[in-house]
Amino acid sequence: MASKTSPLIQFIGVLCLYFTSVTRQTNKNDGKMIRFWHLLGLILILNIPPIENVDRNNFKTCDQSAFCRRQRKYKPETSPYEVDLSSMETLANGHLQFTLLNTLKTHVKFQLDLYTLEQNSLRVKINEINPIRKRYEVQSVLVGEPKLVKVNITKSDGNQIEGRFDKSARFLLNAKPFRLDLFTNDIFVMSVNSKNMFNFEHYRKKPGSDGTPAEDNKEDNEDGMWEETFKTHHDSKPYGPSSIGVDVNFLNFENVYGIPEHADAFALRSTHETDPYRLFNLDIFEYDINNPMALYGSIPYMLAHNEHATVGFFWLNAAEGWIDVQNDKLNTKNLFSTITSFFGSKSNNENNEVPEVSTHWMFESGIFDGFFFLGPTPNDVFKQYTTLTGTVPTPPLWAIAYHQCRWNYNDEDDVRGVNNGFEQHQIPLDVIWLDIEHTNGKRYFTWDTSKFPNPEKLQDDMAIYGRKMVTISDPHIKKDDGYQLYAEAKSLGYFVKSKDGSDFEGWCWPGSSMWLDYFNPEIYKWYSQRYSYNNYKGSTSNLFIWNDMNEPSVFNGPEVTFPKDLVHFGGWENRDVHNLYGMLQHMATFDGLLERSNGNIRPFILTRSFFAGTQRTSAVWTGDNAAHWSHLKMAVPMLLSLSVTGIGFIGADVGGFFFNPDAKLLVRWYQAAAFQPFYREHAHIDTARREPWLFGDDNTRLIRQAIEQRYTYLPFWYTLFRKQEKDGVPPMLPLWANFPSDTNTFKTEDSFMVGNGLLVYPVTDADVNQVTVYFPGKNSVWYDIRTFVQHNGSETALINVDMESIPVYQRGGSIIPQRLRKRRASMLAIHDPITLVVALDRNNEAEGEFYLDDGQTYNYRHKHEFIHRRFTFKNNELKSTSVDNSARFETDAWIERIVILGYPKNPARVTINSGDKQAIPLHSYQETSQILVIRRPGPSVTADWTLILS
Repeated sequence: MASKTSPLIQFIGVLCLYFTSVTRQTNKNDGKMIRFWHLLGLILILNIPPIENVDRNNFKTCDQSAFCRRQRKYKPETSPYEVDLSSMETLANGHLQFTLLNTLKTHVKFQLDLYTLEQNSLRVKINEINPIRKRYEVQSVLVGEPKLVKVNITKSDGNQIEGRFDKSARFLLNAKPFRLDLFTNDIFVMSVNSKNMFNFEHYRKKPGSDGTPAEDNKEDNEDGMWEETFKTHHDSKPYGPSSIGVDVNFLNFENVYGIPEHADAFALRSTHETDPYRLFNLDIFEYDINNPMALYGSIPYMLAHNEHATVGFFWLNAAEGWIDVQNDKLNTKNLFSTITSFFGSKSNNENNEVPEVSTHWMFESGIFDGFFFLGPTPNDVFKQYTTLTGTVPTPPLWAIAYHQCRWNYNDEDDVRGVNNGFEQHQIPLDVIWLDIEHTNGKRYFTWDTSKFPNPEKLQDDMAIYGRKMVTISDPHIKKDDGYQLYAEAKSLGYFVKSKDGSDFEGWCWPGSSMWLDYFNPEIYKWYSQRYSYNNYKGSTSNLFIWNDMNEPSVFNGPEVTFPKDLVHFGGWENRDVHNLYGMLQHMATFDGLLERSNGNIRPFILTRSFFAGTQRTSAVWTGDNAAHWSHLKMAVPMLLSLSVTGIGFIGADVGGFFFNPDAKLLVRWYQAAAFQPFYREHAHIDTARREPWLFGDDNTRLIRQAIEQRYTYLPFWYTLFRKQEKDGVPPMLPLWANFPSDTNTFKTEDSFMVGNGLLVYPVTDADVNQVTVYFPGKNSVWYDIRTFVQHNGSETALINVDMESIPVYQRGGSIIPQRLRKRRASMLAIHDPITLVVALDRNNEAEGEFYLDDGQTYNYRHKHEFIHRRFTFKNNELKSTSVDNSARFETDAWIERIVILGYPKNPARVTINSGDKQAIPLHSYQETSQILVIRRPGPSVTADWTLILS
């Protein structure tokens, strides 16, 4: 979306949308004329051509954001901030408190709290002491109060304190000037304020408000400190400047990652000649790629990785943020002696220079609440962050299968026709989605009864095929006294307030709209109850939810969102809490779906807007992409950026939301997305229909094969999602997460790992017959999953591809469970037999896991009903043992086939022992390809057994 034109043009646009809405309610078929008026209305309101890229002029640059402009130009030679070490108090074993002074404004004092946490983590909070107004501290993100661990003060003098804590963490707190240095395993990894950029704008009275001449306080009266205008929108800033800036620097690192969401490189680029990366949840209509503009969600969390360590920094702040990134060289001669001694002869050249990534973080309000994760391994950092913000709960099995969506499937006959198309063409499908047109005039929790007269029966009919449905529920509430949800919310005073205390009114899909204030616990609870079967008429246990437009999108708002001086519950301005709004909506949705099943059935929600902690309650997709090869290519770095920052249930719209993909692009997108966590095809209302069978028989076959491959690997995906819930390790990973010392992987964004077992190199260019694939890992071996051809690690190969090809390779040393029987939907296969693919490493060894439960309830938590098996191959024996002997789950599933890749010879005899039973299964061996296949070995997936090759 984009900013607006004159009120008259806006009014004409609104009339066009109103005409569209009324006409659609009385006309079963959406004709071209209706679409014309709909599109014209959007053009007039938004002032954007719908077929062109986003107009960046409708969104702020750093220079147009006053606080960013101020913070970015703040570059003192010496930091004026000093720690009063004599003020140190030990409030708990692991909690130290100090007074921090701004020596240029001696009346301003800050409180510095330092917490040493479990999992090799450190928390630092800095806030004003006795501010004239309380500053906002983010709620709803942390899963609990972080656990402290003992800190041992090993050095303390007049200017420095050294402390050690947990397994391998150490900090140095320097007093004059304030500076914090962090070490893991005695490796210097991070520093805070080493560039003197810490700048905390304290609350103050407006110059002249107390009778003092404004000109006597020029530094407190710079442009944009007390009010600001962007285009026609005025931000009143009643509380004045409140921003915070700080430099966080990564020593001996050349690459940093994270801070989504941006359509940009995975390894973050230098912003020396561009705007900083922006964190401000916005509805960007058909976003551009390769730029640092803000998108739909914000995770203020950055990771750094080199061959020695992985570390992370998370600033818990929900206000607008900007982050500069700069690749530097650090001269170690300028460091404190205690730090210089660490480098010694390790510097890169005779000038004692080491690489450094300098980052400058700037937020408009809040406090400094920074978490430092000291690794030292990638999995350690994943665990450290998700210990604080939560992990992705194991989704329902069907949710990680294939979804079919568009804006919009027109009516019940259309939905049934789509379902029948999947049946006729024998393509697996688990979910059909309905966009905004299924409602009665964009009134959420309702149905257009002329198009969907019996939604319960429709959902029940889909359930016969093992399929679910998803409907959309956006946060804007149509202003209509005849709409029960609006009328009740209005009477209760549940809407977000303008600065004058009146209900805020803006424009979105229904026209004039209001927005609920989820920050109020009473309103949050009320909204969650709208999902009960009594309140959401026409919904069944087979229906799940999509929360869109929840940045929130406000068509006539500044930058297409809320004004910053709106007021939420508790008196907090939107500027303080903006990036939390969408997360609170989908959290309430999750609670509502959970409550409707009395806590038994796992909810599924998809959200566009997100913040740190979103992973606990919702999947995320990358928003309004386009049917371009460049957007297919950009999906991988965007998804990796989300994945490493805790948002692991993620995907991009297959085929691109805008425009019409040609057959090659669509096929390649289906193939790429088959190996990404969330797998959904989705398209704009004005695109041509693109169900998988509409592009010719050959392309239908190719798409079917890609989707079937997804279903084949569902046991592996499900196991990875369970591991993510337990350990915080996402299913989709950058190569360096599994090969942390392989420097060739550090900037890789054209390929990725699924767990530790599959290397995926999607074909993202048109008309190519070869791709260059790097196989990571010294002494590793990789097996093409289609041809079983072997490739050596630490080598680059030119791979021939055709339209059949999805370049995917199984890592030697991994064991991956599969289901090979074809079913129309995932839940129909939950008790089907399992095939194990054992890929041997150079030592003829391998290991893997298999997890299974009922696929939809919380019995795996509440009743310990699941199977979790560990498979190991060593010394010519393949063993299955239980990870948790206390777990139980009834299933008929059994081991149907075992395929061993890279086995050096045909065994004379194969036996399998399970309990007191012994069997001699059939086997075959291909000498040229070194593939051993054991057919129908027979044991249950619940049993302990040993396969012996002799």
